[in-house]
Order: sequence, then C-alpha cells, then structure tokens
Amino acid sequence: MSTSIPSSCDILVIGSGNAGFSAALSAAQTNPEADIVLIDKCPSTWAGGNSYFTAGAFRTVHNGLPDLLPLVNNLDSPEKANRIDMPIYSEANFTHDLNRMTNGRTDPALAKILVQDSRSTIAWLAQNGVRFQLSFNRQAYEVDNRIKFWGGLALKTEDGGKGLVEDHIRAAKKNGVKILFDMAVTKLLTDSSSGTDAVIGVEVHHRANSSTSASNLPPGPKGAKLTIRARSVILAAGGFEANPQLRAQYLGPGWDAARVRGTPYNTGDLLQIAQRDVAAKAVGNWSGCHSVAWDADAPAHGGDRGVSNEFTKSGYPLGIMVNRDGERFVDEGSDMRNYTYAMIGRRILAQPGQVAFQVWDARTTGWLREEEYRASVTRHLVGNSVEELADRCVEAGLTGRERFLDTLAEYNAAVRPGKKWDPAVKDGVSTAGLVVPKSNWALPIDRAPFLAVKVTSGITFTFGGLAVNPETAAVVSETTGREVPGLYCVGEMLGGLFHDNYPGGSGLTSGAVFGRRAGRAAAMSLGTARTVSRLERACGQNCDGND
Repeated sequence: MSTSIPSSCDILVIGSGNAGFSAALSAAQTNPEADIVLIDKCPSTWAGGNSYFTAGAFRTVHNGLPDLLPLVNNLDSPEKANRIDMPIYSEANFTHDLNRMTNGRTDPALAKILVQDSRSTIAWLAQNGVRFQLSFNRQAYEVDNRIKFWGGLALKTEDGGKGLVEDHIRAAKKNGVKILFDMAVTKLLTDSSSGTDAVIGVEVHHRANSSTSASNLPPGPKGAKLTIRARSVILAAGGFEANPQLRAQYLGPGWDAARVRGTPYNTGDLLQIAQRDVAAKAVGNWSGCHSVAWDADAPAHGGDRGVSNEFTKSGYPLGIMVNRDGERFVDEGSDMRNYTYAMIGRRILAQPGQVAFQVWDARTTGWLREEEYRASVTRHLVGNSVEELADRCVEAGLTGRERFLDTLAEYNAAVRPGKKWDPAVKDGVSTAGLVVPKSNWALPIDRAPFLAVKVTSGITFTFGGLAVNPETAAVVSETTGREVPGLYCVGEMLGGLFHDNYPGGSGLTSGAVFGRRAGRAAAMSLGTARTVSRLERACGQNCDGND
C-alpha cells in the first residue's frame, strides 16, 4: 500500500474502517474524475479500524429469504433453503427495535434514513464486491429440523470483519482511491477569509516507515508535520473507546479498566480536534457505549487481529452468569442475544473485580458457538460436579465458593418446567421467585459435565459524537447552528443514533449508509461531479434513499 503523499486532493477521508471506505467508494463512483485520498493514523498492519474486529453483521430491512438470496454466497442447496424460517424484517420492525433499544432517544431523522437506506446500501456494497452470507453460525438455531433465524438479523460478511475490510480495500483500489497509513491528523485547516470558516484541508503528523513512502516529505526529521489541502474532508476515525482517560471522563469510574475489543488507535483525537477547530456540535450519549462480555484473558489495550471477534462470549442466554462473589446480577434471558450483548459489558464492569463467570451444563454446552468457546480461544473451567466446577472457578478468581453453590441450587429450584425450550424464540421458559429472574431459556444446571468461562467487559465503540445534517452527514457548528462547509462525519464519530444500547448489526449498516451519503455529497459539491455513475445507475432508483 506504499504511495507518495499528496499535498492536495479533492476529497480526503480520514479513517480506514467500513464507514471511511464506504464514503471513499461512494465519492469515487459519484465523480470518477475526483482525486480521493483515504488516510489513517494506524500502520497498514492495523487497517480497518474497529470494522476488522466485528463479526461482519449488517442489519437491514428485507422481505424474507427470497429477498436476501441474491446477496449471499453460502446457500446453494434448495433442500437447505426449504428448511429455513426467516421472518420478514420491515421498516417498522427496524424502527421499533431502534426506539426500543435506545428508550426512544434515537434521533428520528437519522433513524429514518438508516432504516430506509439499509437494504439499498447493502445491495450497493454487494455489487462492489463485499461478500455477504446468511449468518447461520450466529443468528440461527436448528430446532425440530428447521433452521430458525432470530433477532431481525440475517446477514454477515464472509470472514467477518477481516473479509469486510479486504473487500473494501479491493473496491477502493479498483475505483482509484489512494490509501495512506501512519498519518495522524493534528489540525483542521479553515479558510477564514471566506467568512464561512470552510474546511480546506488538514495538518498531519506522518510517522514515516515502510507502509507509506516518505520520498516527498519536506526536509527535516522523520515524523515531520505537513499539510494536505482538500475541497472536502470526511471524518471517519472512530470514537474514544481506546483512550482510558476519555473513557473515565465520559463513561464514568471504572471504565479506564475496560478491555479494548478492537483497534488501539480509536482514541478520540478527531472528535476533540473538530470541536476545537470548527466548533463542531457534540450530540448523543457521551456516557454510553457498546460493550460486550469479553474473555477475561484477552489483551487489555487492543484486540488480537488473529483471534479478533472470537474473544466475545455471547452464550450467556443459554446459561447463567455470576459475579466474583457467586451472585447472579442480570437477567440472562431478558431478550434475544443481539438485543442485549452490546450492554452486557456495562453490567459486568459494575461487578466486584470487574469480572464474571458464565456457567452451563451438558444440556446447553453443545449450543455454544465454537468460534467463541473452543478451548483454543478461551480457558475452560470444567467439573464433573458443581463442587468441582466451583473449585475450578476459585482457581480462576471466584471468591464466593459457597455462595456460588447456593446460587446454583436456588436457580435450579426456581426453574419452572412445562413450556418447550427453544433458543430461537423468546420461549417463556423462566424462573419464579428469584430476586434476579431469568425470563427465557431457563433450564436447570444439574447435568454433568459442567463448564464455566471467566469474562470481563470489552468496549467496542462509544455512542457520543458530532451533530450532522442527516441527508448529507455534513457536520453542524455549535456556534452557528449551520453546516461547516467542506466537513462531513460518519461511522462511530456520528452522534445521536444510539443510546445505552443498540440493535446488533446496526453499527456497520450505519457506517455504510451515512458513509455513502457523505461521499456522494462531497463529490457533488465539487461542482464537476457527474449526476450519477454508471454503477449507481445500475442499482436502480432504490439505490438512493431520497428517491
């Protein structure tokens, strides 16, 4: 990915994740003559930002399996297709889930565009080489010889986030986008003479190394600052989840100790720079974040690109979770997993020692996802009796052994039989009489062998961000209340969509939807842009959420 560093370009995209690449691709296809550069402060070995560490799930409206079949590459058997149960996921369903997960605090204009553009944007990505698949391993259970999709989520990318980033890089290069790494933005440059403070470029600190050619750097030491002038700048550099100081400042006490699930380079620099240099308006849930149950033995300050998303431990609805003292602290069956997993990390972080133990017996261990729970990924704590299991957990940090045994006994006694257990629906198999209930999927934990794993909180991304015009993703000024000319914001930096929680798969869809809109708007603002590119026309009228 070595290339020289330009002193100017038409459109500069900052951030190499899904949102940034979507913006760059959209701009390139809207105006094929535009000079588009994408930069990231990370080295090329960390390309992709947090998108690399996802499972590649995209939430979209659809009219059932026939609507999605043209997009996927992993269903070539009519017999298997005939066994699939996939409910329609309508615009009303998606909107309802956004409102339900955010307690009605999602920005309605942003939410409307996210929902309405979701299907056409995913079709656009697929036409540009993003390989989609039906998410059999994460979003479906086989029950009574039927493959049942659940939770309104059916699509993922081949090879998860790694495959998504590979596909984005390939599409960007095919469309002439220049990609540069080791380029940390330190300042937004503005044109005060115009009276609008339009953004006209950036100052960057270039860490010269093998990933980017330094042949055109000005004289001086490596790592010198330089400027890149641009007619439009698109911010797509992620939130502040990898910055322990900002986590403690905005999310609250204890968050500086959370494990970083993804890239260590999302430290909130551009959020602060945009507020400082152009008075970008801050909106959204700055004390909220996406945080999951994460392997307690995972690296602390950044994800492992080899293991990636497999450190996630999302099998808690199939069993129970106890804290270090041996107490249950959350209703593991309150909702389908993809509606609770993004907030469960916050609940774990609030526990003593910021850890918990997930526990199952032989009834449900076979339902756990192998990629998350195989012994090569996570430490197995195994016992042929609950007493032996307790001993293994004590060795791993459990302090309340006797309370752990009492908790299991109380839970087992509270399970109410009678209904059919079905992990693909909210089955109502529940407990009765417990202070902390389990509302669904409550089976006794009494059949050997027993398994536990130790988890902590893994932070994925933060919810606070910048205000934008929903139609174009143009950044709004706190001072004037108007758009900052030449500046756009997408991905995790865009604020207002998510509060406290979110429906799984919405983040990647949001990055692509608003990235696509920002790229198109930036390209059209050049004044020489073609009305629409050949590929955009091929998508048909439904490709444009405004049509």
